[in-house]
Amino acid sequence: MNTLTPAIRDSTTMLRRNLLHARRYPSLTLNLLLTPIMLLLLFVYIFGDVMSTGIGGGNATRADYIAYIVPGLLLMTIGSTTIGTAVSVSNDMTEGIIARFRTMAIHRGSVLIGHVIGSVLQCLASVILVSAVALAIGFRTTHATPLEWLAALALLTLFATAFTWIAVGMGLISPNAEAASNNALPMILLPLLSSAFIPLTTMPGWFQPIARYQPFTPAIETLRGLLQNTPIGNNGWLTLAWTLGLTTLGYLWATAKFNNDPA
Repeated sequence: MNTLTPAIRDSTTMLRRNLLHARRYPSLTLNLLLTPIMLLLLFVYIFGDVMSTGIGGGNATRADYIAYIVPGLLLMTIGSTTIGTAVSVSNDMTEGIIARFRTMAIHRGSVLIGHVIGSVLQCLASVILVSAVALAIGFRTTHATPLEWLAALALLTLFATAFTWIAVGMGLISPNAEAASNNALPMILLPLLSSAFIPLTTMPGWFQPIARYQPFTPAIETLRGLLQNTPIGNNGWLTLAWTLGLTTLGYLWATAKFNNDPA
């Protein structure tokens, strides 16, 4: 029998298992999802008038700030959702189910693949929900063409895949769910240190390189360019390099740790 067939079959089974867990225990995903939604409402309705002075030469309105902030929050949504993946993987490793799986005739990599595909689907569902809230409060993308929408979806999918593999690795090295949640916190903190909320030019000079040369800023600027027709420059290539690099690093890290774990 072709070895690809059992791999696909077992990965599909593990994906279904993870999606059922997410459906039965939605509180973790809901709590993580509320963070970007609350930030969206907070920055638009509480700080929107003040924050908008930092864009458009000081002549921007609250509507302009909504258009500015949403791309960053969509990527922040992905970062926060993948924390749930780290917790889920850690639970599997500490509750003994992985040891049970290793005694069964299933494809070894299907456990991780099921987690990754399930997490990416949850990330995209979360992005759709946050987008719906953004549209309800006035976000518009009148300049985006269907091709640019497809490119934006591809970017979000690649970004979700990259950070999911990193989250899987974090879950594998964590001794418990609490540690996994703490280890994955940079996925929420990094967007706060990017151009998600204010332009880089308004930041202190010493801090601008930190904000510029991290994975979220080029991805945010690329997504902003696709949806709002702003200049992308070399951010598209930087985003592709970051996503491919993080995906490769996360995959190698997670599979090496999973295969070497004696549990």
